[in-house]
Amino acid sequence: MDKNFKDWMDGLKPSERMPLLFIGHGNPMNTILDNAYRKSWELLGQKLPKPQAILSVSAHWLTRGTAVTAMPNPRTIHDFGGFPDELFQQQYPAPGEPELADELIVMSKSHEIRPDYNWGLDHGSWAVLKPMFPLADIPVLQLSIDYHQPMSYHYELAQSLQKLRDKGVLVVGSGNLVHNLRRMNLSGKSFDWALEFDQKLAEIIEKGDDQQAMDFQQWGELSKLAHPTYDHLLPLFYVLGLKRKDEAPVFFNETIDLGSVSMRSILYHQ
Repeated sequence: MDKNFKDWMDGLKPSERMPLLFIGHGNPMNTILDNAYRKSWELLGQKLPKPQAILSVSAHWLTRGTAVTAMPNPRTIHDFGGFPDELFQQQYPAPGEPELADELIVMSKSHEIRPDYNWGLDHGSWAVLKPMFPLADIPVLQLSIDYHQPMSYHYELAQSLQKLRDKGVLVVGSGNLVHNLRRMNLSGKSFDWALEFDQKLAEIIEKGDDQQAMDFQQWGELSKLAHPTYDHLLPLFYVLGLKRKDEAPVFFNETIDLGSVSMRSILYHQ
């Protein structure tokens, strides 16, 4: 784990507004491996104020229209294949909170959100939340991503939900700033285009130019290599929409895994 990030977390000051996270989740095995990624998630759980509830926006729930889980006990979804049995045995029995789902639906204003009673928590949510909050005693809602909408839709929907953070809700966007599994390099050497896209996007995020970040498709072949599909980048735009003007990004896990998956993660805190 990066010592600078650990030192920064040690100095984290209390705030009435809940922090905001974008987590590069990568390989689902990270939830059970003893590695730097999991250790950073554990540190977050130890140092962040305990949330009243968690809203997760995962790259792994793509829908037509937007939905939010509204059941009292969301199931743990093992939406992957080819991994050891130990991973399939993992459960995260966090409760839901139907009342908060209703409040979120009202809060979203012109962006229609429907309640969902079938989905649950996919690995984009539970694989990072389990190391953070292993007791599974905090209510968790998951918000779906309407893959058919423009980038601005996700950003503006998130803006309408900003008050959640003032109500003790921790929002976690779970995806990756670079995600191309077709070009994985098992030797671990990072592709130049992966490094370039990751660094370029990080600089834009640091400047606070959200519109330029949403215009990533204009970067031509670079964006096509970094994201053959956009699912793993879309959670970022929810995080950018939920941040406030007085918050600056703190980066951690600034590495490329398997050559083509950025694990760079972001914390916003007042």
